Amino acid sequence: MEEQKRSIPWKWIVVALVLVGLGVVWKTLPIQAWLMAFNTWVASLGTAGLVVYGLFYIVATVLFLPGSLITLGSGFLFGVVWGTVMVSISATIGASLAFLVARYLARGWVEEKAKGSEKFQAVDRAIGQQGGKIVFLLRLSPALPFNLSNFLYGLTAVRFWPYVLATWVGTFPGTVMYVYLGAVSKAGLEAAATGSEGTTMAQQALFAVGLIATVVVTVFVTRVARKALAETAMEK
Repeated sequence: MEEQKRSIPWKWIVVALVLVGLGVVWKTLPIQAWLMAFNTWVASLGTAGLVVYGLFYIVATVLFLPGSLITLGSGFLFGVVWGTVMVSISATIGASLAFLVARYLARGWVEEKAKGSEKFQAVDRAIGQQGGKIVFLLRLSPALPFNLSNFLYGLTAVRFWPYVLATWVGTFPGTVMYVYLGAVSKAGLEAAATGSEGTTMAQQALFAVGLIATVVVTVFVTRVARKALAETAMEK
């Protein structure tokens, strides 16, 4: 009887129940309405709202919340420059905290999750040899989901500070693109609400050109990163 009791995977049962509970919460509770209310409240805080949103972004990164939506929101609320600065710093801090959690607090749990992933095993071997360079290329060309990869990198041989630098620089092009898109969305909504033309149309055109240029550069950088990753894999 004792052996049977010990064989029951209580840890995984609890994890499964938590995941199911989170799924039910997302389906049943008005999460989107809450986020909209949160954004409205943050916008009313002025400069302090930037700090509040940044802290929220850090927590969201650790808790696997969709970063792309929050990044769009930062562009909508704070514009291209301040939105980019806030997201770049907050995403890097959140990714660093997740890395440390995986390396020092939850190593066994994350190892179990990553054990069956051939993609992660290949990434682990590459990082063991080239460290921060591989993390940088993977950030440019996201072969792994951002929030999940933060934990997975904590299991690899990469050192902490090269990981932080590679994450900050590697995620920057995508950050600019999403923030820019959020800012363009706000400009479009404001133009539609006021019905203004002239200068507003010129501003919209400028935003559109900037967004297209940002997307083109991001796509180009992504392709270069994928090519570099493929060449690295061929060298092994």
